[in-house]
Amino acid sequence: MMRNPLVDHRDVYFVLFEVLEADKLQQFSKFAEHDKDMYEATIDLALKMAVEEVYPVNKEADKIGVRYDPDTKKVIIPEGYKGGLRKYNEAGFVGMIEDPKIGGMGMPGAIAIAVNEIFTSASLSFTTYPGLSHGAAALIENFGTDEQKKLYLEKMLSGQWGGTMCLTEPEAGSDVGNLKTKAIPQPDGTYLIQGQKIFITSGDNDFYENIIHPVLARIEGDPPGTKGISIFIVPKYRINPDGSIGKLNDVVCSGIEHKMGIHGSATCSLNFGDNGACAGYLLGQPRKGMKIMFHMMNEARLGVACQGLALSSTAYMHAVTYARNRIQGVHVTQMLNPDAQKVAIIEHPDVKRMLLWMKGYVEGMRMLNYYLAHNATLIEVLDGEAKKEAQAIVEILIPIAKAGCTDSAVLITSEAIQVYGGYGYISDYPVEQYMRDAKITQIYEGTNGIQSMDLTMRKILMNPEQYNYTIMKKRMSEAIANAKGIVEEKYINLVENGMQKMDEVILMLKDQMASGKFLHIFAACTPVQQAMFMLTLAWLHLWTMTLTIPKMKEFVGEKKGEERDAFLSENEEAAYYSGKVLSSQFYLGAEFPKFFGKIDAILFNETAIIKASKDIFTGTVLE
Repeated sequence: MMRNPLVDHRDVYFVLFEVLEADKLQQFSKFAEHDKDMYEATIDLALKMAVEEVYPVNKEADKIGVRYDPDTKKVIIPEGYKGGLRKYNEAGFVGMIEDPKIGGMGMPGAIAIAVNEIFTSASLSFTTYPGLSHGAAALIENFGTDEQKKLYLEKMLSGQWGGTMCLTEPEAGSDVGNLKTKAIPQPDGTYLIQGQKIFITSGDNDFYENIIHPVLARIEGDPPGTKGISIFIVPKYRINPDGSIGKLNDVVCSGIEHKMGIHGSATCSLNFGDNGACAGYLLGQPRKGMKIMFHMMNEARLGVACQGLALSSTAYMHAVTYARNRIQGVHVTQMLNPDAQKVAIIEHPDVKRMLLWMKGYVEGMRMLNYYLAHNATLIEVLDGEAKKEAQAIVEILIPIAKAGCTDSAVLITSEAIQVYGGYGYISDYPVEQYMRDAKITQIYEGTNGIQSMDLTMRKILMNPEQYNYTIMKKRMSEAIANAKGIVEEKYINLVENGMQKMDEVILMLKDQMASGKFLHIFAACTPVQQAMFMLTLAWLHLWTMTLTIPKMKEFVGEKKGEERDAFLSENEEAAYYSGKVLSSQFYLGAEFPKFFGKIDAILFNETAIIKASKDIFTGTVLE
């Protein structure tokens, strides 16, 4: 295994091949030509490239940032990214999960998410460029005409052309239905697009030959709100019938945002049709824009969950290395000994607490992301009830993963800074950048408040017979049953009790919905999501313990104390499984009990939010 500052290589393999058994997908015709060796080679190549090509330029890209020339309207991305992007494209990583017939690699989702984690941990900003390109290409693959697929897909999946996702407008952020961008039908079947989009990631840059924008707009005369929205393909440059680049398509970047983090990512304001010459091409059917865009949004939300995981992973990895090498203070058992030698801070109980806390969350989040991606693949290859169950797992876990992993990323990157102490707060060390980069993940692709409402309302309460939640509980119950006789009862009981308490919450919410108490429900959405995230990680830790405890015992046997420590220092596999058991025990025993306090707060049904009017927030300026 490759020691590196980004991800625990061994844990990536553990989740993929020991927990999810991704190599067994070979039984399905779609993956018949794949095997474990191919998957490992793909991951190893990604890690090598990320460590050698991307990670070294992350700090400089953050320092230099993206530049905008107001005279030429050009956007210049960090030069250091371009070599890595070319190699990324040449390796075929843009279309990892796409069919080889259209230029993809045909990989399962779990392998793709692992590769995504690796590159994102090297530089989040770097991955925004190929990530948006793939998302836009996937929309065309799923909803485009044969002519559109032929025109765009090969060049987008090869990395020759880029892509974006154009939803947000100055007066329509999360309220997408309020958008003002319009599409005027033209005699030739195209549409004249006119409007402005803001906060567009990878909206313009000097790397791609062309950029393909999926743009939400309303066809003139169509109804207001989300039901009247259509989606259009709008290329930066028009494309000639032979596929060559034509003239500019009246799409102009009017400026870039100067942000707290992700400085290497071009976040653009785009003007469409200022000169009345922006051609758009309808994607799919009219007034189906939101439904089509949500196909990309679900992929994007899983991608943002992975960003939270990746930033947390690299922050944790850096913190461990720093703690191993920072000599400060004496061991607590020697604090009364004036002659005691100084030790590395990793020997101090509070530092070990911080590292175990980070480790428990990172490993739980990795399991969550990979498991989610794996189920997305199972939807494609299974039939009947098994397919339906996989779909239910994906639906309920998407908002949990997006909100939970990104909320945690801000806390974990902050904790990494704490391990470094004052050095973590200065830009000489990398962890402060990870915290700055992490904040946006709570906001874009649907704020975490929106994820919480989506989870509580659409994915649970409005889901017929709460099927999604029922299947999630079924999987939890299976993990509990498998843990019997392997995992100590005290840990199993925590998860069982957690499920029972969550049932109480869902029952209360159902009663409130039946009584029309929607204000009560919406006031509780975020606490419910936070609690479900904690319960989800508890379930996944319990699941992994059924595998790690026997392996730990196989390696370590009855060794204890100094003998055990000496053995672990010489045997990496023994150290790995022992560490996995301890991080799971720490999460379940020291972190998960906080879940029950959250549940009690929800069940208390406090109504202060409902009673609060805008005038009770006193002492502030009014405008």
